[in-house]
Amino acid sequence: APVSVNGFVCKNPMEVNADDFFKAANLDKPRVTNKVGSNVTLINVMQIAGLNTLGISIARIDYAPLGQNPPHTHPRATEILTVLEGTLYVGFVTSNQPAPNRNKLLSKVLNKGDVFVFPVGLIHFQFNPNPHQPAVAIAALSSQNPGAITIANAVFGSDPPISDDVLAKAFQVEKNTIDYLQAQFWENNHN
Repeated sequence: APVSVNGFVCKNPMEVNADDFFKAANLDKPRVTNKVGSNVTLINVMQIAGLNTLGISIARIDYAPLGQNPPHTHPRATEILTVLEGTLYVGFVTSNQPAPNRNKLLSKVLNKGDVFVFPVGLIHFQFNPNPHQPAVAIAALSSQNPGAITIANAVFGSDPPISDDVLAKAFQVEKNTIDYLQAQFWENNHN
């Protein structure tokens, strides 16, 4: 039986070739953005089998004017982001540490050539504040399969939905507000 590491089959070393380490990914080409104004093109072990066990992946992120890569986390990777074009407002929130650093936002405005690090597992975001120009960034991640959990999609678009009683209490809002948000994300995630 074939040997698997990290859930992916390891190829017999005698059968390895250059194509196991290559993808014509066209990361130099702009991408169409989604409803929130971004498009993440991730190259990981699912696109390049040779990445298995190497602990790295890369992504190109395109941002429309005023577009964002909404708050999300990578459960298995630290991310280092470099702005190639435009300007980005970026940041992450520290974990539930003792005060005064509890849930502290660490943020910066980045310009072309600037670099910012998002530690593994912490909620982070990127936003293009320019209403007229798109932005582009490249991110390197410290896992061949970093994973991504978009916070709003996970909380308001889960299947089955999280009880509106639970979310109303957690967010300290009325249940009809939760019902509205769940309807928005349910429609986007399940159609």
